[in-house]
Amino acid sequence: MTPISAVLIDALGTLVELQPPAPRLRAALLEATGVDVGAEAAERGFAAEIAHYLAHHTEGDAPASLECLRDDCARVMQEAIGVPALGFAAVRRAMVASLEFTAFSDAEPALRALRARGLRLVAVSNWDCSLPIWLDSAGVGALLDGVVSSAEVGEPKPSPAIFRAALAIAGVQAEDALHVGDSMVNDVEGARAVGIRAVLLARAPHPRARPAGVECVRSLEEVASLI
Repeated sequence: MTPISAVLIDALGTLVELQPPAPRLRAALLEATGVDVGAEAAERGFAAEIAHYLAHHTEGDAPASLECLRDDCARVMQEAIGVPALGFAAVRRAMVASLEFTAFSDAEPALRALRARGLRLVAVSNWDCSLPIWLDSAGVGALLDGVVSSAEVGEPKPSPAIFRAALAIAGVQAEDALHVGDSMVNDVEGARAVGIRAVLLARAPHPRARPAGVECVRSLEEVASLI
C-alpha cells in the first residue's frame, strides 16, 4: 500500500456541526422586531432556507454572489415563516446571526496528531466560498493546509472535480491521499471514483452496521492509526 502523505477531510458533519439554528432565529427576530414567530414557524423557515441553500450553494462562489445567494435564502425563509409583519432586512440579519458552526471535540486533537506526522491536510466540502471563514471561527482553520469548497470548484461532491482540486492543493497524487467524511455517497464513493482511499466517519452515538468493504472510524482521532 502506498504511504499516505495527505488527508482530505469533509467539513460539515466531520470537522464541524451546525448548532440548532431555529431557536436562535426566533430569538433574533424577537429582539429585532418584537415579534415572536414561535418555534414551529422558525423551524419551518430554516428548513426552507436550508433546502434552498443546498440546491443553490454553488452559486455562492465569490463574496458578491454569496450576498445574492443569502438574499435569495432570506426571501425563501421570510415566505416560509409566513408572518407579514417581518421585514426582509430583519429576516436576513436574523438568518445570518443564527448560523453557528462549532468543531466536534475530536476535530482539533485529530488534526494536530495528523500534522505532527507531517501530513498535508485539506478540507473538502459542499459549501459556498465562506467555508474558510467558518472553519477559522470554529478554531480548526489554522490547522489545515488548504480548503476547497464546491462553490469555488463549480461542482459538489461526489463530483471528481472537487477531489482533484484538493489533491492539487495538497500537492499529491490520488494514491498518496486518504479522504475522511460522513457520507457514503459524497465522501466514500466520490473519493474512490478518483482513486483516493476513503474512510467513513460513523460518529453516531449508537452503533450502526458498517458497510461491507468500507473502512470506518467512530472518531477522527482513530484516523491516524490507519495511516
